[in-house]
Amino acid sequence: MKLIYVLNGPNLNLLGKRQPHIYGHETLEDVKQACLQVAAENGLAVEFLQSNSEAQIVDWIHAAREVASGIVINPAAFTHTSVAILDALNTFDHPIIEVHISNVHKREPFRHHSYVSGVASGVIAGFGTQGYLFAIQRMAKLVREHEAVGASAQD
Repeated sequence: MKLIYVLNGPNLNLLGKRQPHIYGHETLEDVKQACLQVAAENGLAVEFLQSNSEAQIVDWIHAAREVASGIVINPAAFTHTSVAILDALNTFDHPIIEVHISNVHKREPFRHHSYVSGVASGVIAGFGTQGYLFAIQRMAKLVREHEAVGASAQD
């Protein structure tokens, strides 16, 4: 099974408790369990992580470079502020999918800009926590395609 990282940024540890009218009632543990199930159905293993620390997320991206075939990331508020996360993602040579639970484009104007989107293979926003599952399904296809390109480059 190919490993993917699912990385979650600040305040997502409060999912289900914080602003449920925006983010829903599911907890991050609920999301993790659903991600593990969909990943297994698609031949993927998942390292599911959350931190309120930008430096920790950068360190996880660095670690993913050595072992992961893809990254699904919900950078949360770091989406709009973190050049450090962007720079770390720029060192990752596999697919990246950015996920947002809410539709960031319907929210405050400062949320409309993402540092991550420019490096992402795709962006999923506004589908609630189901966006993570869409991302994992898409990641499975991207991982297979990325491997096929790598294999043909070695021929």
